[in-house]
Amino acid sequence: MTSSGKRRRAPREPRAARAPRTPRAGESGGPFAGEDPQRLISSEPRRAKPRLSEAEENFAAVHDSDGVRLQKVLAQAGVASRRVCEDLIAEGRVEVDGRVVVEPGVRVLPEKVTIHVDGVRLSLDVTHRYVMFNKPAGVVTTMTDPQGRPCIEDHLDASMKAARLVHVGRLDRETEGLLLLTNDGELAHRLTHPSYEVPKTYLVEVRGKVPRSLGRTLTEGIALEDGPIAVDAFREIASAQGRSMVEVTLHSGRNRIVRRIFEQVGHPVTRLVRTAIGEITIGDQPQGTVRDLGARELGHLMDLTSAPPPSGQGTSKGKQDQQDSTTQQAPTSRTHRGAGHRGRGGHR
Repeated sequence: MTSSGKRRRAPREPRAARAPRTPRAGESGGPFAGEDPQRLISSEPRRAKPRLSEAEENFAAVHDSDGVRLQKVLAQAGVASRRVCEDLIAEGRVEVDGRVVVEPGVRVLPEKVTIHVDGVRLSLDVTHRYVMFNKPAGVVTTMTDPQGRPCIEDHLDASMKAARLVHVGRLDRETEGLLLLTNDGELAHRLTHPSYEVPKTYLVEVRGKVPRSLGRTLTEGIALEDGPIAVDAFREIASAQGRSMVEVTLHSGRNRIVRRIFEQVGHPVTRLVRTAIGEITIGDQPQGTVRDLGARELGHLMDLTSAPPPSGQGTSKGKQDQQDSTTQQAPTSRTHRGAGHRGRGGHR
């Protein structure tokens, strides 16, 4: 109380210090609530909310009077309702060009900014489509096949065919698992370019009992006819009846690289399944089916390829991987969609 006996009024809490009350990502009432919770991938830790002076500075840095209100941009991107998006902004859970914005009145030009919600980057271009295909064995990695073999378009609906999708990278005819399809040529190029070192994970069944030392051997690297190669991670899962099951992660895009690695160490591959690209996993999606990527999955892929290529891209290793990956980069126009027909069974 004051000396006059009146109760002192508590100072008004600044907007930047408002306590979070909106549910977390994937929960009912929170951002990305409509997505399958089993497909929600991890995101970067949320940044601390800015002090009032920093919040004002951030507002001035990103606000464009000719733009669209930020909460409307978020709602149109499928994050949540406009009201929930206003709460997310006020709670400091939205970044625009790396700055935490806490004022819903900010306006931005969607085509000129990068927006993250709870660490998940948003795709603001509604003209592009991103699809995951769980490729079965026996399907060739081409959109159409003049020889009449099973191909990708056999598994697409009319809207996906109309979207003029192309495959991102390539799996050989007998390799199964995750294959991305898109009409976003720039993202497809980045995902397949060796300089971005996008990790891919495979489940590999091989002949024979693999020795305990194999993981160390492969992570340290072995020599192949086209140069040395090392895996990023190795894990033995099981072995029985003259077969072993292992999981490997690597970022090389060289031709049939997984099969050649195990052939070199004396354990030929009997079955090969790609299970993940980065943190995007095939999960329990049935073979032969397709589905659109969720917002968080797409944001993860965009973040994987948002950093500039490493400075070592001009090394002999980078040049070799670049040369080997050129046959698997997604074409950018319809006229090139049959490029995979000329006797190329694919990679891995």
